[in-house]
Amino acid sequence: MLNRRSFLAIAGTTTASVLLAPGNAFAINRSGNRKKIRMGIVGGRFGASFHFHEHPDCMVEAVSDLREDRRQHLMQTYKCTKSYPSLTALLKDKNVEAVFIATPAPDHATHVIQSLKAGKHVLCAVPLALTLEDCRRVLETVKQTGLTYMMAETSYYRQQTISVRKLYRNGDFGTIFRAAGAYHHPGLEALYFDEDKKPTWRHGLPPMLYPTHCTAFLISVTGERLTRVSCMGWGDDSPILKKNVYKNPFWNETALFETDKGHPFKVEVDWRAAVRNAERAEWEGEKMSFYMAHTESDPKDNLIVRYADRVGYDDAGFIHKAPLTEPYKQELWWQTELLPAPLRHNSGHGGSHTFITHEFIDALIHNRKPAVDIYESLAYTVPGIVAHASALKGGERMKIPVFDPGR
Repeated sequence: MLNRRSFLAIAGTTTASVLLAPGNAFAINRSGNRKKIRMGIVGGRFGASFHFHEHPDCMVEAVSDLREDRRQHLMQTYKCTKSYPSLTALLKDKNVEAVFIATPAPDHATHVIQSLKAGKHVLCAVPLALTLEDCRRVLETVKQTGLTYMMAETSYYRQQTISVRKLYRNGDFGTIFRAAGAYHHPGLEALYFDEDKKPTWRHGLPPMLYPTHCTAFLISVTGERLTRVSCMGWGDDSPILKKNVYKNPFWNETALFETDKGHPFKVEVDWRAAVRNAERAEWEGEKMSFYMAHTESDPKDNLIVRYADRVGYDDAGFIHKAPLTEPYKQELWWQTELLPAPLRHNSGHGGSHTFITHEFIDALIHNRKPAVDIYESLAYTVPGIVAHASALKGGERMKIPVFDPGR
């Protein structure tokens, strides 16, 4: 059983990046370097749910939102006295070194490119972009500027995902030959219209254009890339779906991906259905499998199944190998030395927000790539774009471009 004591004992003097990610991850600043990164926060809703003001190597220099009430909320949250009415205005502030873009998803590519060209490092909410063309534009801008881009993907830092990465690297799973991820958000139509009854960016958003909460579960553990997909969508004649800007007919989409290792990976993104609200995954291996709980409030549902060389019988009396099933007591990694002391508290999306905060700041302080860099972000985002195109063609099997150098 993996616990905090054994984890840290194994870690020794090795950084957490070696232990927790296929590539880079996060590492505590033990260098004594006390430079503070000066952040700008853009977007007064989701942008207010992070912890930059608590990080010992960061200060919030300025905030921005189009609405005055949200600017005030951001200033109160981050103990900041400077605000701007637009991203354009904030980017002119020479004291701001990096920005967190928490604006509507259709604006991400434009806002990221604008910020990079203004000389700012960028942390951006998910997804990277909504089209392949915009994905390529962001990639080219990151390469041209040489600045840091990181996507704030929460599933990467959920407590179970951190544990599964460690178990996988220890060899507990053997080969993970099949996996599944689900993002079930029934009732999302409540966010389709604002208080003035005007459509928001979420109105009719194709589910597979928001895939990263699922794709990160597999890719961040094994490092595989998704290379082909067949996807099916479901919709109805609801007037709520009519006349959306995406011309999307689907409430829910289900995709079967193939990885570059030849493994299947099923992804479900549902906006309207009789399903349990969930952001969860299942990792099935030759030696061990891990089944994630449906909710953070019911962590006892985390289960491990281990292969066992013992005889069992099914309900018809036929012989089989009987696996060992046990509950998994989830370590709360946010309580440990993996984070600076001020950030060792619970946070949004399964404890992930403090980890995202620290990873971005620490990457800038140490001049290294963040865990979810531009290539990892593309690997999480692009498969969903192609999956939606497949669904619009009745499930046609389609090839997914892979952007990583050397792949």
